[in-house]
Amino acid sequence: MKSIAVYCGSSLGAREIYKEQAILLGKFLAKNNIALIYGGASVGIMGTIADAVLAEGGSVIGVIPSFLEQKEIAHKDLTELICVDTMHERKAKMMALADGFIALPGGPGTLEEFFEVFTWNQIGLLQKPCGILNINGYYNSLIELFDHMVEEKFLQERARNVFYVDDNYESLLNQMNAYTPPAIKTYH
Repeated sequence: MKSIAVYCGSSLGAREIYKEQAILLGKFLAKNNIALIYGGASVGIMGTIADAVLAEGGSVIGVIPSFLEQKEIAHKDLTELICVDTMHERKAKMMALADGFIALPGGPGTLEEFFEVFTWNQIGLLQKPCGILNINGYYNSLIELFDHMVEEKFLQERARNVFYVDDNYESLLNQMNAYTPPAIKTYH
């Protein structure tokens, strides 16, 4: 993979480990010549991972809606900052630019972005690997919910396996590099 979109929080969260792991992931991406595609902000986990990639000489492309840029949270030192009109355009541009997707800890916006790439992979609109970096068990409840969806027959087992989960960024990226597009969801 030449580029990874990272979905993550615009705040730092309650635990230092989220910031520490974002820095380690950012350094790893830069050292392996993998460009970071992200939401373009200078704050929170978003700004932390961008700064880590840049500090190691890596490439960072931010995609930000103009209404957020105007609130002065746009990162000013990126390799490239792409301004779009809407959140929908932001997601579409990030999907087009990235070879894969990783969710770090974040809030509803992070989940919404991740769910879209997960769903699009499930139904065949996208064929790119996606993963959850489950730092400090942050996503344990979500993973349990997905397993419950499978048990209750609202999510097919093969669709459940469209994304990878790991608590180690290097292991997660190795799994994503071995990605084979899944069979497209059937409706019977």
